[in-house]
Amino acid sequence: MVEENKKFCSEDENAEFCSCDFPKQILMVVSNVCKAKNDHRTGVWLEEFAVPYQAFIDAGYDVTVASPTGEIAPVDPASEDLIKEVKWKNAIKALNDTQKLDTIDYMVFDALVLPGGHAPMFDLAKCETLGKIINYFSSKGRLIAAICHGPAGLLSAVDAGIPFVNGKRLTCFTNEEEVCAHKEELLPFYLEDELKTAGAFFIQEDVGKVNVVEDDNLITAQNYQSVWAFTDAILKYLNK
Repeated sequence: MVEENKKFCSEDENAEFCSCDFPKQILMVVSNVCKAKNDHRTGVWLEEFAVPYQAFIDAGYDVTVASPTGEIAPVDPASEDLIKEVKWKNAIKALNDTQKLDTIDYMVFDALVLPGGHAPMFDLAKCETLGKIINYFSSKGRLIAAICHGPAGLLSAVDAGIPFVNGKRLTCFTNEEEVCAHKEELLPFYLEDELKTAGAFFIQEDVGKVNVVEDDNLITAQNYQSVWAFTDAILKYLNK
């Protein structure tokens, strides 16, 4: 219904409907994976989910949180913090009650947001439903945003044999950052390398530096240090 009602929006003050009467609809897609290689615990990097999630709520947007299985989206233990957990209790609650991605009416959403943590490399990178959603958003010029390892989900989208990321300017958690974090042995692949192989124009900053890259309707960020700038870029894009 949201999509249908937007069709009535016009400059005529007597128009029955206007898109401004409806809050922005944000779809956040997270991983269900709790273990990387060698049974190392992983999951969603809490800050990369909670900061934008709370900002979207505060901005009056409607946020739907989905995952491939519709089950709990585990939090990476390395990102847990007791003080922040109290502050972000609503975000954590949303991670504990996700909707199954293939049941979502994705056509009604204004933006797709993919938080990081290493977990997306194990399921979102090959999720056919997510790939279908990304291709749809791309065809409609709707916002697609991903941070840190969230861009792994972008690899799921291929249209007529061409990867979605082909020719796109973007970034993600870099090979150098993986080595500095001593996580390289836990990975199914280096995300930077896979994005480059798929044809992306990769843009990086030094380890731990804030880096947000905007390419038309695609916004990506390099690491969790970039989460505030990433969130701000999304809000600015949606409020244009």
